[in-house]
Amino acid sequence: METRIEHLTLGSILVLMALALGSCSSDPLSPGIEYMPDMYRSPAIEEYVDYGEIRDRVKDSLTMKVRALEPVEGTIPFSSDAAKAAFNFPYPYPNTIEGYEAASAELVNPVAYTEDAYIEAKAKYEIFCIHCHGPKGQGKGVLIENGKFPAPPAYGAIEGLTQGKMFHTLMYGKGNMGSHAGQLTREERWKLVHYVQTLRDGVYSNPFQGSPPPPPKMEEGSEEQMEDSEMEEEVEMVMQENS
Repeated sequence: METRIEHLTLGSILVLMALALGSCSSDPLSPGIEYMPDMYRSPAIEEYVDYGEIRDRVKDSLTMKVRALEPVEGTIPFSSDAAKAAFNFPYPYPNTIEGYEAASAELVNPVAYTEDAYIEAKAKYEIFCIHCHGPKGQGKGVLIENGKFPAPPAYGAIEGLTQGKMFHTLMYGKGNMGSHAGQLTREERWKLVHYVQTLRDGVYSNPFQGSPPPPPKMEEGSEEQMEDSEMEEEVEMVMQENS
């Protein structure tokens, strides 16, 4: 019995020595033999990485396929606001003359025009549009005046410029104007359509802020007038007493 225990003990020592020697390496960066190495160094999953080539290992089935830059075809982004979910739906009109006319006939601005929408759209216009179209939408921006590009037509001079045509142009671009779909969300583009319509109507200031009302006129015999006359009489009496 004792001999058996001695043999087991000796065997265990030999196994441990073999593991210890096997974990040694001449490479100073090598960790040796590890138990469950993924527990020590889990593989990192990061965006914009070609997972077909990781740690000098090439896997053709994953090369340039699993990546954040290219979602699955037909993917619709999730919206936590059900009222804005339609902004993420695919745009149904192609970049053709027929698509342009169909958008003109069918599209209606789904965004309510409020003062907040006006302020936001005005800020976007001054970032993306004013350089060519000018502050009043008359095609007299800085780039045009400096001769960088041909002048675009004034908004008010374009016949039949519907909401759908404006949005379609922002979606795909038209003429010298490029697409703004990559710079503005669909909701922001619809707000910008509202702002362009405001400029087209010749309104160049906040349409939600009217001129302040004139001060109310005091009626004859009002309490304010009576108090003023009493004060004037008291002042005259004091001046007479001091004279």
